[in-house]
Amino acid sequence: METLETTVIDLLQQAGKSGLTQKMIAKSLNIHSGERMKCLKDTIKELVEKGKIIRDGGGRFSLPGEDTAVGEISFTRKGHAAFVEREDGEDVFVAVEDSGYAIDRDLVMVKIIGKHRGLQKGKVVKVLKRNRELLVGTFKLRGLFAFVVPDDLKLKYDFYIPPENLMNAKPDEKVVVRITRYPSPGRNPEGTVEKVLGDASSPAVDLPTVIFRHNLPQLGEFPADVLKEARVFGDKISDRDMQGRKDFRDERIFTIDGDDAKDFDDAIGIKKNDKGDYILGVHIADVSHYVTEGSALDREAYSRATSVYLLDTVIPMLPVELSNGICSLNEGVDRLSLSLEMVISPQGKLKDYKIHQGVIRSVRRLTYREVNALKNATADEDISRKLEIVQTDLDLAFELAQILRDHRKKRGSVMDISSREAHIVFDDKGFVTDIVPLERGEAEEMIEEFMIRANETVAEHFFRQEFPSVYRIHEEPDSESILQLKQYIEALGMKVKIPQNIHPKALQQVLESTRDHPLHESIQKLLVRGMKRAVYSDVNIGHFGLASRAYTHFTSPIRRYPDLTVHRLLKMITRKGAHKTHDVSKLAETLPQMAKHCSRMERNANEAEWDIMDIKKAEYIQQRIGQVFETVVTGVTKFGLFVEVSDKMISGLLHVSTLDDYYDFDEQKSILVGRQKKRVFRIGDVLKVKAIRADKTTAEIDFEIVNDRPDRKRKNRR
Repeated sequence: METLETTVIDLLQQAGKSGLTQKMIAKSLNIHSGERMKCLKDTIKELVEKGKIIRDGGGRFSLPGEDTAVGEISFTRKGHAAFVEREDGEDVFVAVEDSGYAIDRDLVMVKIIGKHRGLQKGKVVKVLKRNRELLVGTFKLRGLFAFVVPDDLKLKYDFYIPPENLMNAKPDEKVVVRITRYPSPGRNPEGTVEKVLGDASSPAVDLPTVIFRHNLPQLGEFPADVLKEARVFGDKISDRDMQGRKDFRDERIFTIDGDDAKDFDDAIGIKKNDKGDYILGVHIADVSHYVTEGSALDREAYSRATSVYLLDTVIPMLPVELSNGICSLNEGVDRLSLSLEMVISPQGKLKDYKIHQGVIRSVRRLTYREVNALKNATADEDISRKLEIVQTDLDLAFELAQILRDHRKKRGSVMDISSREAHIVFDDKGFVTDIVPLERGEAEEMIEEFMIRANETVAEHFFRQEFPSVYRIHEEPDSESILQLKQYIEALGMKVKIPQNIHPKALQQVLESTRDHPLHESIQKLLVRGMKRAVYSDVNIGHFGLASRAYTHFTSPIRRYPDLTVHRLLKMITRKGAHKTHDVSKLAETLPQMAKHCSRMERNANEAEWDIMDIKKAEYIQQRIGQVFETVVTGVTKFGLFVEVSDKMISGLLHVSTLDDYYDFDEQKSILVGRQKKRVFRIGDVLKVKAIRADKTTAEIDFEIVNDRPDRKRKNRR
């Protein structure tokens, strides 16, 4: 039976360009008054808000033409341009002068007016829905008038604050503003100060600033009905919970996580069979047993979609009663699991697998630091004693991890891009005192290999049975990005061959050939930037970076909603006759929307994580203005040089205006050439620079050169 929404769209399709008034639509449907009329009005209003139908000045409704597109507008980081993502996933480029009065995140309708670098180019003709209600910015006075300058450079307007809405904010304080008037012809946008966070220069405001800036849940806050449900389960599983499950409690199963981890959603067990095959058990917390579809817990978990990690602070997807309690695979206690047992040959081939609803009891909670110490023969007596019970298992695990890594690299996986992470060190007042690069050890890589193989196995399980699921997909990079990578490497004086029909193995070879170069990490970063972003989808197209035919996320249901969904689907697929159930038919409708939502929320979480790191790096430099650093040139543009303080992982700009000559940019060679002195700057040059500016709000850092000529002694030309 057709819905009212579909019926209205069909009527307008028949009416063509002339359209229909609401009265005409009602008459066609024989609707005159009462509840049905109200329902019709609501339906039409909703269709207009979604951009599925258009209302003209005369009150007539019609369908959008082929030259229009509807989607959420996203401005680039500095607001110089924007992109509108259509329902089909394609982007429409919008120049800032064609964005009208739209602001970042608005749902807009654009008219297609041409092409821009292979994309459709559009002009905003209507803002359908305002999606941003709050913003964070710095409070300013200009004469008698008060304004807030948004932190987010994607917002190109300052917001006027009427005198009655100041909330006693003072100049240069960071504030949260609720938008009361959006941009319009002849009028500044307006707002009311809803919360004063504190002095903009104080480190205490950085975390709440990022939380509000990215519209994240407040720390430690969950709705009352969610907390009520979470507290029902207690901290022990019952005999009833264990019924029908495979009992793994007599097996040596253990967790390996970071020192600071409090939630443990994956554990492993490993042994060999008589044939010399490895039996690898990957045991994942059975969160779906507690978070049931449609519950308050489920609705909140879906809304959040992911846990967010901001330095040493976590905004969890689930309340701690679950994430750190009954769902966490804590040492020495019984816990419910979804367990994947894999039989893997000595060559790394998956020979067999089984999926069970199980119950486990972890024998040890290990840390990466401890396991790495054991592997490197640097473990002290306490660590050795603690790990003695699983030492044989760890030896097998490292052995298998190397086999799996070799097997994965052989097929062409490029996801050995283990870029360093930065650890921020604070003083007792919260100011940054140091930034220390963290290298991943063999323990981290071992667990990653096991999780990759588990995720691939589960994805292929769904794909082979043609059962609906959510996949983690990664498209191949476009040719323009690969060309940029090639030009970058050649600008370093190295020759590489990259075929037109790109395969991950070719990129793997590029990384291998540049492994000893001082700018190897910059090459990695450019490769990552050039690749499409991995996202969730109900359609399996494989994972380019891993060279996987099918990949999903199964291993972290405590912190990722797609993993929780995959667990539910695994339980559904094992039920007799599951392919014919009504639930399965609904999946085709719900999975695409869920995948899109979770991809969007994951991106927002990532941007928040990068945001707080960039703020702290700017703070570090703020306290060192005038200090000299050794840097490497990582990028050359017409407006200057991007340089990196390698041992601190801090990037900044050397603007051409600070150099001692007028410089021309040779785009083909990626160099700057001085007109008078003929000095040349290129990627890979080592420069001594002085910090001259750092802005925490924009995370911009500026340097100026202090030595006369670039040092190329460290360059590695092949």
